[in-house]
Amino acid sequence: MEKANWLYCPICHNKTRLKMRKDTELKNFPLYCPKCKNESLINVRQNTVTLIKEPDAKTQSR
Repeated sequence: MEKANWLYCPICHNKTRLKMRKDTELKNFPLYCPKCKNESLINVRQNTVTLIKEPDAKTQSR
């Protein structure tokens, strides 16, 4: 059995509820952190977590 590592939140760097193995690949995965209560989109490839930055929605002016 392969060893699994905890997936850490890219914002507050605490453990999330997920584990990943060495061969895990995720694309556009919505990662929820129970500590900071934020959800962020990530990519995981070869145990490297990459945060996907999305532009914030702008308010409409009248």
